[in-house]
Amino acid sequence: MRILVTNDDGINAPGLVVLEAIAQEIAGPDGEVWVVAPAFEQSGVAHKISYTHPMMIARLDERRYAAEGSPADCVLAGLHDVLPLGPDLVLSGVNRGNNAGENTLYSGTIGGAMEAALQGLPAIAMSQYMGAGNRDLDNPFEAAAHHGAALVRNLLDNAIWDDDDYRLFYNVNFPPLAAEKVKGPKIVTQGYRRDAFFGVEAHQSPSGRRFLWIKGGPQHLPAEPGTDVTAALEGHIAVTPMRCDLTAHDMVDTLKERLE
Repeated sequence: MRILVTNDDGINAPGLVVLEAIAQEIAGPDGEVWVVAPAFEQSGVAHKISYTHPMMIARLDERRYAAEGSPADCVLAGLHDVLPLGPDLVLSGVNRGNNAGENTLYSGTIGGAMEAALQGLPAIAMSQYMGAGNRDLDNPFEAAAHHGAALVRNLLDNAIWDDDDYRLFYNVNFPPLAAEKVKGPKIVTQGYRRDAFFGVEAHQSPSGRRFLWIKGGPQHLPAEPGTDVTAALEGHIAVTPMRCDLTAHDMVDTLKERLE
């Protein structure tokens, strides 16, 4: 198997090391793992592509590249420039912090998987919740490192992999726990934390200039049962099937009746 790996935390992120190990285990001794990751952190860029300016790409090692662009850019670079043959699977992550609930909409990790899906490839985004149960571990990514390969194999063997125009991809959030305390996977919907919205916080620099920092809300607030947020906080590996189609299909017939 040939696997393309990317992330949004950057080429030197510890979560990328975890994902590379997962990919190597899945690819096997005769497989190939290619890494094309952002040269610098790209958290929060969502599905951005560098449409209006070029990006530099550098070969760091065999099958390992850094690009001055977003995760979606890196997927495009991997597919159309770096890899001599197309990959069988694209993995994005392992993100430091959750990409559950409303975070999904901002996530560059998700953006990389989305681009792969739009390019017609199987894709999985993977993120590691951080919290009291894992932040002090020698490896806070322990849950993802221990359970990641088995979870990917389970998805490859048993999940639905369609070839629709807006094809399915999968968003995975590992709980903020030591590996031994992690429960099994749970298939859930995207949640919503009502008090975890983003805002800004103003600061003044020593030169007197005013700057705004983007500031997020608390990440361990509850959400509805059966959602990614709740499942991960209850110790499960949260798995959410997703598509890039943003249409509110449940509203189409009602709007037809009202407006047409």
